Amino acid sequence: MATQLELKYGCNPNQKPSRIFMQEGQLPLEVLNGRPGYINFLDALNSWQLVKELKAATGLPAAASFKHVSPAGAAVGLSLSDTLRKIYFTGDGELSPLACAYARARGADRMSSFGDWIALSDVCDLPTARLIQHEVSDGIIAPGYDDDALEVLKSKRKGGYNIVRIDPDYVPAPVEHKDVFGITFEQGRNELKIDAGLLENVVTVNKEIPESAKIDLVLALIALNYTQSNSVCYAKDGQVIGVGAGQQSRIHCTRLAGNKADIWWLRQHPKVLALPFREDISRPNRDNAIDVYISDQSEDVLGEDVWAETFSTRPEPLTPEEKREWLEKLDGVSLGSDAFFPFGDNIERARRSGVRYVAEPGGSIRDDQVIATCDKYGMAMAFTGIRLFHH
Repeated sequence: MATQLELKYGCNPNQKPSRIFMQEGQLPLEVLNGRPGYINFLDALNSWQLVKELKAATGLPAAASFKHVSPAGAAVGLSLSDTLRKIYFTGDGELSPLACAYARARGADRMSSFGDWIALSDVCDLPTARLIQHEVSDGIIAPGYDDDALEVLKSKRKGGYNIVRIDPDYVPAPVEHKDVFGITFEQGRNELKIDAGLLENVVTVNKEIPESAKIDLVLALIALNYTQSNSVCYAKDGQVIGVGAGQQSRIHCTRLAGNKADIWWLRQHPKVLALPFREDISRPNRDNAIDVYISDQSEDVLGEDVWAETFSTRPEPLTPEEKREWLEKLDGVSLGSDAFFPFGDNIERARRSGVRYVAEPGGSIRDDQVIATCDKYGMAMAFTGIRLFHH
């Protein structure tokens, strides 16, 4: 492994020179293929920390799909139902636990995951590589690669796919630094251990948080720890289903993430599953068409030419009444927030997306209002006492 890597440029092409390096010792990573850039490595190192912590907390293989230094999706390796296999376009091939984790991470918000950076907690196996092979992605970081998986990945992007191997035993220095406007900032690394122990202070009348929801809440909190703040995360069945990142208002985070969770659920509607796509349509165009079909503007956006280029026959619209009826069936969702909810309106919005379990730091002067709103809907909410800002 090298002591430094020269990069093509920084965040933008005009920002030169650019490199990553260690003040002491060698880099804990090596590039096996391609030429990752500055933003690639920011995504790689943030996403690697997420999946490493997620596996440590749950004991399950973990994967993340990162875009612009925030997760578009993250998940653990629980098996997929036939419906999820269909909406995640996994095909009929073998799915290892790691492949299931990646399918969930990539599939939750396929629009946001377009051109993602992938992180895997475990050595990349062939079933996982075969899923990645067919997706538009910038690169991957993992602790290792099986030989056959590596050959599959090297075939992507005409042989230029970015593949990074990281030392899983690397432990960074306890104090970290970054420069802004020529001024160096220093702080202790965030070494907080996020696990189910943070969920013991349940402040609502309903005290019952099942084990499955505890996994989802831990997943949401770990994802938030590597999401640009303010941030809110919805999770269900071992995967993130909606992230609201980098908003100045927390209610806007809650709405944004809730809208993504709603789209994830609507993609499982029978009418969406039965859409008659042309066989020659590309995956990105198919994903865009599904997003537009689900939206309220599908008739306006999809003109006759677009309909003909996308579908073999014109599908029936998904009516507002059908969408409302389907969304009312979404239940058992978990919600995490990187800081306290200042008002009960966040809970009101979360309820509309099936939220039953909540984890947030607490500490607002209006905590009583937030708790009362949860109690009104029978939700269980834990105060973690820990803020998870990430900048």
